[in-house]
Amino acid sequence: MKIIKEAEEISQIAFGFMASKALFAALHVGIFTKLSDGPKTAAELAKEAGALENRIQTLLTALTALGLVTSEGELYANSPGAEAFLVEGAKYDFGDYLRLQIDRQMFPIMTGLEAVVTGEASERPIIESYAEWFSDAEEARLYSESQHAGSLGPGRSVARLIDFNGAKTMMDVGGGTGAFAIRLCEANPGLTATVLDFPNVAALGRDYVAKADMSDRIAFLDGNALEDDWPGGQDIVLMSYLFNGVPGTAIPDLTRRAFASLNPGGHFLVHDFIVDDDRSGPTLAALWQLQHLAFTPAAKSLTPTWLAGLMEGVGFTDVSTQPLIPGMTKLMHARKAA
Repeated sequence: MKIIKEAEEISQIAFGFMASKALFAALHVGIFTKLSDGPKTAAELAKEAGALENRIQTLLTALTALGLVTSEGELYANSPGAEAFLVEGAKYDFGDYLRLQIDRQMFPIMTGLEAVVTGEASERPIIESYAEWFSDAEEARLYSESQHAGSLGPGRSVARLIDFNGAKTMMDVGGGTGAFAIRLCEANPGLTATVLDFPNVAALGRDYVAKADMSDRIAFLDGNALEDDWPGGQDIVLMSYLFNGVPGTAIPDLTRRAFASLNPGGHFLVHDFIVDDDRSGPTLAALWQLQHLAFTPAAKSLTPTWLAGLMEGVGFTDVSTQPLIPGMTKLMHARKAA
């Protein structure tokens, strides 16, 4: 019985991509949004989606087995989790993050993972760098729009966890469309922010900031964080999802540049996929690091102790680590001595 159970567990891992594609297909078709106004049959959903009933029925069967929808007789309904997180326009909706960024962009990149791990990959991977990738305006749009939805919630959490009393200036390095900057400025009325990111991303960010009525407090600096100058005089320097997306050899320089940009007493924040020191997990953080390896073969698997040592080595003090997105990301916070 034990070996059968272990075989089942291995099979679930091996075929996990099927579960992922079932979720993505449901999002593309709009299953969860269509079910948000009440239970429906497969025939009703097929008609609304303009799809054949047998295909929707098979998809619904998989979603039921995964626990994403429930069934009673011929009627299907959203699970509580799907209702909260996968319905378009819901308060905690991050369906676009899954549907666009993970399915449309990340999955194809992961097909090159084996060649990266074995060393058979060419010197030039599928995507050479974020700079190259986001020079394509459409790729920048797909990634940035989905990432914006996925970063608003964590941004709200950072604002709640860290006391930024007295901080007036912030630089969000690689800050995308400004989701974190929006949340931190909302929570700290005296704060202004500069977001440094690639031109195609910054152009999208200016629209998001305008919609949030923050254009007078959040500015964008078009550029490459690894190459261009950073403004000084900052009370906060934030890097969210940056360290996993650059070569590991670039991280020490980014940390030194953050220190140089900060005022005495300033805050340095790193939010990323960071595994525990014993490298036993969290599972989602480890898998996200693996995904970034496929994209950036020179990426480093980050741990709290390694990052804390790096921060202390350039002069930061009071380094702390805490979970941000449970089971997935950590927030590291350090100070520049006053």
